[in-house]
Amino acid sequence: MLFALWKGIVLGLSIAAPVGPIGILCIRRTIALSRVHGFLSGLGAATADALYGFAAGFGLTLVMNMLLEQKLWLQAAGGIFLCYLGVRTILSNPASGPAKASGDTLFGSYFSTFLLTIANPMTVLSFLGIFAGIGIGSAGESVNSAVALVAGVFLGSALWWFALCFTVGLFRERLNIPTMKWINRISGTIVVLFGIVSLIGLLR
Repeated sequence: MLFALWKGIVLGLSIAAPVGPIGILCIRRTIALSRVHGFLSGLGAATADALYGFAAGFGLTLVMNMLLEQKLWLQAAGGIFLCYLGVRTILSNPASGPAKASGDTLFGSYFSTFLLTIANPMTVLSFLGIFAGIGIGSAGESVNSAVALVAGVFLGSALWWFALCFTVGLFRERLNIPTMKWINRISGTIVVLFGIVSLIGLLR
């Protein structure tokens, strides 16, 4: 069981670490808002990872198949949402002080990345492939091991987001308003590009 926990932590870290639209959003929110906003954004993704891990770990093929059947709709919704967030980021103005950082709520930071991760079909496919490869979700798999592995996935993913937001937060106080404006524009453009790529993928 302990081995399954550590295996889950490694999996969570490996799934969360690649820099994608979620990583860009977490970095931007950490700089523009606070470490708490950035970390909660990452925690939303970690929660979605854990849910997919739960589905794969306990062999909930019905849930996975349903999500895969709706792959095109999920990808379209995710792509549009990314474009919206990207444009909103580009147009947003950095605040002059922490208390006026933004009208964004902590729940909004968490829930938006949760939805984006859930709506990403590649997350489903990643977990299906990884869990099948290491034998999780089979009939003979221990329930305790599956629980430990899913908990590890969440902890590993959350650990990555905490480390990323803490590191980025160290530089937050050194940034001035013009620099933060450019960070908003660059990060927003990258997020929009991710959204466009996702939508173009629907045409293939």
